[in-house]
Amino acid sequence: MVTRVVIVPGNGCGQVEQCNWYAWARDEINKKYEGVECILRPMPDPDMARESIWIPFMRDELCCDEQTLIIGDCSGSEATMRFVESYKVHSIILVSPCVTDLGEENEKLSGYYDRPWEWAKMRSNTQSITVFGSTDDPYIKWAEMQEVIDNLNPELHKFHDRGHFEVATFPELIPTVGRRVHKK
Repeated sequence: MVTRVVIVPGNGCGQVEQCNWYAWARDEINKKYEGVECILRPMPDPDMARESIWIPFMRDELCCDEQTLIIGDCSGSEATMRFVESYKVHSIILVSPCVTDLGEENEKLSGYYDRPWEWAKMRSNTQSITVFGSTDDPYIKWAEMQEVIDNLNPELHKFHDRGHFEVATFPELIPTVGRRVHKK
């Protein structure tokens, strides 16, 4: 059973309370789902989002475990995928995930993309996988997201007009979370 929802933001979001839909989603989840705590905390190393820093923080400080639903956005999706290669969690929701460094030096230095993705481990370490993506994302081409979809066989929420989900609210996310927090 899910008792904790953790939002792992994209890189560059040092002020998570003011960034995108994160605080709005935390507040909605905490208001709607009794017995579930949604956690949104600033990540260490918010600009580089290095795997060597984020994964231990997710494990030790955010306490991601088998009762946790992790919502990862952009770089937070890659951190989430790498996390579940090694650790069991209840569920993951990936928003705008990718599988390469997109030719960006900053992304390359993060450490997520220097080895093959372990798709089977990801699938076996979580009960539920969901992907939100938009074909008009200006940063991540659909082919990147399609590789995640092809390998993880997630519940898919595909849009054509959401860009990179850089919005203040994300209403489609809340019922998806609700289906996971009430699933044993």
